[in-house]
Amino acid sequence: MDYNTSLPHMIIPEYGRNIQKMIDFAISVENRDERNRVAQAIINVMGQLNPHLRDVTDFKHKLWDHIFIISDFKLDVDSPYPKPTRETFQTKPDRVLYPSNDIRFKHYGKTVERIIAKAKEYAEGDEKNALVEQIANLMKRSYLTWNRDSVNDEVILKQLNELSKGELKLVDNSALRSTQTFVPRPPNPSRGDRDKKKSSGGKQNTGGYRKDNSNSGSNQNNKFKRNPF
Repeated sequence: MDYNTSLPHMIIPEYGRNIQKMIDFAISVENRDERNRVAQAIINVMGQLNPHLRDVTDFKHKLWDHIFIISDFKLDVDSPYPKPTRETFQTKPDRVLYPSNDIRFKHYGKTVERIIAKAKEYAEGDEKNALVEQIANLMKRSYLTWNRDSVNDEVILKQLNELSKGELKLVDNSALRSTQTFVPRPPNPSRGDRDKKKSSGGKQNTGGYRKDNSNSGSNQNNKFKRNPF
């Protein structure tokens, strides 16, 4: 019995060992024309085993690349695409440089700092004052995103002064919106709903008994029967 541990390593296991055996056989075919026909037949089988590759752009090109990779680049056939080399897949990609910006207040993010830097370039006037007002309210909104409790307006003004290095000041401190504007409270139930709950909760349970007023027979007394419903 052959165990997988004793068999040759599969380069692309997704295609299975039978495909790898087919490719090994194609390598051993001496006639080039026959070898090309065998390789084309293997490509067709690989496409049927992996129908999801049909959604990939130029999936035929990918299949031909895979057949060369599985053959360890030993298969010599006429491919409709450039034959890949071993170095193509062994070359390490270029290192991606990640930004290392120092953000003073993480809850505001880098965008707020850029807006403040741009606002500092504006000339003094109503337009700049309106922009500073919008920035201050944006900072308060961002602050409340991470802290749902009420925030002191003095904290926002202090941090705005720190981020702008004292160049941006809010002309009217009352322009800052209230906390409820950014974090609205859930609405209280209306009086009608409360009265409805009171009336529904005021019904007393009689224990499932009802008064029987039937006059059948000699029974003239009031009795209580178990309500079958």
